[in-house]
Amino acid sequence: MSTRSEPLNILIVGGGGREHALAWRLRNSKSTSRLFTTHPDNPGLASVAKPMGFEFNPKEAYRVEQFCKKESVGLVVIGPEAPLAAGLADALTKAAIPVFGPSKEGAKLESDKAWAKNFMRAASIPTAEARVCESVEAARAYIDSREVEAMVVKASGLAAGKGVMVCDTKAEARDAIDRIMLKREFAEAGDKVLIEERLKGPEVSVFALIDGRSAAVLDLCQDHKRLSDGDTGPNTGGMGAYCPAPILDAKTMDTVHRQVLIPTLDALRRMEIDYKGVLYIGLMLTHAGPKVLEFNVRFGDPECQALMPRITGDFAQLLLATATGKLHEAEWDTNDLHTCCVVLASGGYPEKHTTGVPIHGLEDAAAVEGVHIFHAGTKRSASDIVTAGGRVLNIVGTGASLDQARKRAYDACDKITFVGKTFRTDIAASAASPVAIR
Repeated sequence: MSTRSEPLNILIVGGGGREHALAWRLRNSKSTSRLFTTHPDNPGLASVAKPMGFEFNPKEAYRVEQFCKKESVGLVVIGPEAPLAAGLADALTKAAIPVFGPSKEGAKLESDKAWAKNFMRAASIPTAEARVCESVEAARAYIDSREVEAMVVKASGLAAGKGVMVCDTKAEARDAIDRIMLKREFAEAGDKVLIEERLKGPEVSVFALIDGRSAAVLDLCQDHKRLSDGDTGPNTGGMGAYCPAPILDAKTMDTVHRQVLIPTLDALRRMEIDYKGVLYIGLMLTHAGPKVLEFNVRFGDPECQALMPRITGDFAQLLLATATGKLHEAEWDTNDLHTCCVVLASGGYPEKHTTGVPIHGLEDAAAVEGVHIFHAGTKRSASDIVTAGGRVLNIVGTGASLDQARKRAYDACDKITFVGKTFRTDIAASAASPVAIR
């Protein structure tokens, strides 16, 4: 990695599967000394990191700052988007604590989709055409005025990955507006909506580390957003992913660099936005070329879980170099493993789902060769590990081929049982050998 690897105390902010995967990778970094977590209720995080000792509140940045100074924390890694949107990175950076995660202004690329759409337009970044509406009446009128039936309706604010509704008809779009703006299913995130043209083509996730001046692109991943096999059912936070995704050729990747990544970096610098962290670029590969579906200001979930087993070297030093504007000094690489991440969800997800259901078979699943289990929505009860969220577990299979990675992941999935267990059986099937498809 970098030229020196001093012992480093690290705080991981966030309590889901993404953060467990990040903590697991950091725990295996040679320069990591002590690793702390804001969410020790997650059994996976509790197995690799120590608790802060108080309940985390992103609005109480002073407590996090005091903790970091007391424990000589040399890097804070912020996993989810909400603390970034609340300005946690700003407060810690002001206190001279290195933070992997952008400022509140930079986080608007995800926390305010209307702002992000205007950002892309100003920077001439290819994206779907859209109209921002701030009232139900304006939204309905725009829907009625459109010549095409299919469209995408998005809550402008943060909605935990669930505020996007892909509509086949105007009636579905009007229903989406009612759910977002009248029924307030996503609270204040639905104060404004975007009504976008519906793009067609395969999707791919591009992750770039940004240190304020330069960028480094990580392995490509492909996420599966729909709940059910065959990309059917409602949109979710993500039901699985695989890595690497051989979906972009060199020419298309060069187009992404020229038309998306470089203009984004230039625009952030012009606007004097402090962006030090990871930028997630969700792309649709249309007949007219790649277009940006969305920006996220953190690692994707579950793409992060598929990505972490491939990264080699001192990951802690790579994130520190990003946080301190020294990405050009960092050395990093990936191994030759293929990975397949399958999400096990609670019954009823992504709508109402049950919690507190005992989970069985975790030890047997973990014993499957090449498998990593990351806890997303679990907690420990008196005698069991039980469900505590919609997406419960992330089962990651690794292998010399994608076929092997898929087989290992699904073999492990079959060993885990809990009432209502829901998962897709076709994660990475489009890229796997026909004979290997489950």
